[in-house]
Amino acid sequence: MAKVNLTPGRIASLTCESGQAFLWDSTVPGLGIRATPGGKKAFILQSRFASKAIRITIAAVDAITLSDARNEARRLMLLIEQGIDPREQKRQIEAEQQAARNARQEEDAVEQVKALSVGEVWAQYIEDRRPYWGDRHYLDHVRLAQAGGDRAKRGDATLKPGPLAPLMRLSLAELTADRTEAWLIKETEGRPTQTRLAYGSLKTFLNWCADHEKYRSITGPDILPRRSRDILPKKSAKADSLQKEQLAGWFAAVRQIHNPIIAAYLQALLLTGARREELAGMRWDHVDFRWKSITIRDKVEGERTIPLTPFVESLLQFLPRRNQWVFSSPTAASGRIQEPRIAHNKALVAAGIEHLTLHGLRRSFGSLAEWVELPTGIVAQIMGHKPSATAERHYRVRPLDLLRQWHTKLEAWILEQAGIQSAVRQESRKPLKAVASSAGK
Repeated sequence: MAKVNLTPGRIASLTCESGQAFLWDSTVPGLGIRATPGGKKAFILQSRFASKAIRITIAAVDAITLSDARNEARRLMLLIEQGIDPREQKRQIEAEQQAARNARQEEDAVEQVKALSVGEVWAQYIEDRRPYWGDRHYLDHVRLAQAGGDRAKRGDATLKPGPLAPLMRLSLAELTADRTEAWLIKETEGRPTQTRLAYGSLKTFLNWCADHEKYRSITGPDILPRRSRDILPKKSAKADSLQKEQLAGWFAAVRQIHNPIIAAYLQALLLTGARREELAGMRWDHVDFRWKSITIRDKVEGERTIPLTPFVESLLQFLPRRNQWVFSSPTAASGRIQEPRIAHNKALVAAGIEHLTLHGLRRSFGSLAEWVELPTGIVAQIMGHKPSATAERHYRVRPLDLLRQWHTKLEAWILEQAGIQSAVRQESRKPLKAVASSAGK
């Protein structure tokens, strides 16, 4: 292996027609120039380590000077003499450098996430969960965090800020236990019930953050105040329900509502025991007038089929078929009724009933069922309650006709208490005619 004193001129004159060409330095043993047919040239070091020949690329000839290449070659030779493999050392250094870069990138990413507002993350949260929620549940979360100030869809009023609005303006890093406690105390003073609901939603949101790879290191449920139970008002069981003696007044007022779709919806809500959104989202293809059944989307089982009782059938038959929805609305963007509470509250005032929510109508169905001694399992199956006992879960499969027998009995009793005399009701009470058996002839 011929050696020469490397100079810039000799390095520049080195050419290669095929394969590789080498020019070795006589000043630093093992240092050389490697050239390829493409014109690329690099400083290399050739030596032996652990009884094996090794060749290490130092750098391209135009990346460092000849003097620096010689100094690097001497450093590498010193490592080899010390029993250190320069290649392994290089890999370790590169790994450490990459780890440092990754750490810096992670720190930058964390800082960027910390700078995100709670509102931005909240928007991502509700969109992530939207496929698993109903429309109303999603809109409730939007309202909880709304900034307020926008004009309401109806009237000249402006929308009030949601209970969570003060937190939405904070950055994720600013959402601390002290901040949430101060927010909780202030909001509870003005609107305790809404704040309790908002606090539950905030807790679920923080649990979602704790499970999210991007946010788990920044926030989670541990930032909630420990004194929340002391601050929040005690939750009491709701007991709004129609009493037997209120049925006549309630039906009279509801049947006077000018919007026949809302009037039918409210009556059907009481007489089916369905949840408000289950009934509002009912389509015409869910109603089977031939076999007298209704299929309802159920949050527990996915869907359930209940009887189409005579009076409810009469209500539905007279509704206009504008679109796919049974309880349609020509003005709502969704095409179906959205807010029947306004008309219901006016009807309550007219009937002299102080307080009754739409869910209270569902509660009324279960309570009034006791007057006709409906079996508990029948009531639960019609209302879509989750079975609680082993026998109910695994050994009770009630046919629709059995449900209809009891459901029709309850409907007839409710109409009787309401003082409603209808052809449908009278027809349902006609005695069965005796029919001679052909077997006896």
